[in-house]
Amino acid sequence: MSKKIKLKGSDGKRVVVEEEVAMMSETLRHIIEDNLARNVIPISNVTSTVLSYVFQYCKRHLNMDDLEDDLEEFDNEFVDVDVNTLYDLLMAANYLNVKDLLYLVCRKVADLIRGKTPEEIRLTFNIENDLTPEQEEEIRQEHSWAFD
Repeated sequence: MSKKIKLKGSDGKRVVVEEEVAMMSETLRHIIEDNLARNVIPISNVTSTVLSYVFQYCKRHLNMDDLEDDLEEFDNEFVDVDVNTLYDLLMAANYLNVKDLLYLVCRKVADLIRGKTPEEIRLTFNIENDLTPEQEEEIRQEHSWAFD
């Protein structure tokens, strides 16, 4: 029977996960190896929902017996989420230092950006354009190579 690690997300809800799954996070690995995981580990900037989602990914990747095609399909479906969830996953993967998940999410973001104009990217990611038309034109002239 595997040891369980208890975490408390930023929303105050608890998540319980097997130690070997939690160890896929470098951040949690250090806490566990330093014997600091005696009670509940507070994760101050990741909600319990996102923590659970991250551990779903970790658990699937822990069992590398899966066929590579199945794992690739799982990964593609895993990041086929709305932009807000993708952002939460990116922040969680970075904070928890789950390198493979961080790489996967960054690749998804790059795919969403590829071939789009700045205006389309702003729409995709709900980014407000805070440049004046004059500032924008100045940037376009300075970096005309990027807008060809």
